[in-house]
Amino acid sequence: MRSPRRCSRNGCPRQAVATLTYVYSDSTAVVGPLAAFAEPHTYDLCEPHARSLTAPRGWELVRHDGDFAPPPPTTDDLVALADAVREAARPAAPPPRTDDEERIPGHQTGRRGHLRVIPPSH
Repeated sequence: MRSPRRCSRNGCPRQAVATLTYVYSDSTAVVGPLAAFAEPHTYDLCEPHARSLTAPRGWELVRHDGDFAPPPPTTDDLVALADAVREAARPAAPPPRTDDEERIPGHQTGRRGHLRVIPPSH
């Protein structure tokens, strides 16, 4: 499943809701709603970072007026979630029998990881 885009600020674990783009030719920084796709030379920001961002000295800052909302889940996200739920609900397959279990009738050996429990011989 595709994970939600995160804020580009170092150490920020929050979900991105806005995109920052610099227009170098106009000396303008633009903070708008989250772009549909992550693009090179843009930065995804969470709401607190989008609201508190300041532009470099001599630059103009254009900020979206209104609420920044997280993007709705895509069809791909919903299909991946449904597949993950189906996979988790499947019953586990029984462990395969070992060669020793097939050769010695009436004797059962337990297996845990790489260790085997062998009952004492009579």
